[in-house]
Amino acid sequence: MNPAKTASFGEALTKTPAKSNPTRLLYAVFALLLLGATLAGFQQFYLHGRAYPGREILPHAQLLIVAHGVAMSGWIVLFLVQPMLIISANRRLHMTLGKIGAVLAAAIVVLGLQVPIAVTRFGPEFPLWGLTRRQFMAIPIISILIFGVFVAIGVWYRRRPEIHRPMMLLATLSIMAAATDRITGLPALYAASFWGRVFGPFFPALLIGALFPVVHWLLTRAFDRWYAAGYAALVVANAMIMALAPSEAWGRFAAFLVG
Repeated sequence: MNPAKTASFGEALTKTPAKSNPTRLLYAVFALLLLGATLAGFQQFYLHGRAYPGREILPHAQLLIVAHGVAMSGWIVLFLVQPMLIISANRRLHMTLGKIGAVLAAAIVVLGLQVPIAVTRFGPEFPLWGLTRRQFMAIPIISILIFGVFVAIGVWYRRRPEIHRPMMLLATLSIMAAATDRITGLPALYAASFWGRVFGPFFPALLIGALFPVVHWLLTRAFDRWYAAGYAALVVANAMIMALAPSEAWGRFAAFLVG
């Protein structure tokens, strides 16, 4: 492919008005929706510096937890800023922030693997979704690995927006359970249902994810096969996490991690 033609095509895309390319605006709207869910779920952290539902942040892991919370918040904000930059045709800044985002994502994965181990090791024992602390570790640990995979794919295909955009959305959806599970009253709406038993705290994010291709099709009359494939993988992975968490195999692995 001629590099000059590729560059010209990219420049033309960034100069296309958002009105004529509704997909860009759609990503911004869903990013705003996920930001709202994050603010609602972590309001105790943002407003009072406390853990849900108003508990003191675990002293033994306070610095680690705060660093993780700040990094995750930065990702959600960046996820909103990036499509807005494309809408405003500021591709250069979008690409610059993309490099920062890749580093931030790596930090999130590293921190996200350490936090559940520390919380399980030093935190009080109480059931979450019918799981012990060690069993529940499967949810944040595997979720953060899924996040890393989606981000890695998105970064690898950063010059192919039809792949890059859905991968970044799916990466963000994969970590949203931490926020939605802290929205007061929300888990009670589905926890006892079939969906709650199969998908646990992942269900609200999967519901938001299911809404995206519907709205996308209504706006564009186009089927996003890359998003559909990634979303299907996320659905299967989330169900498998909930099935794996209470297993003996995970119990042995969690015991090894906690020490």
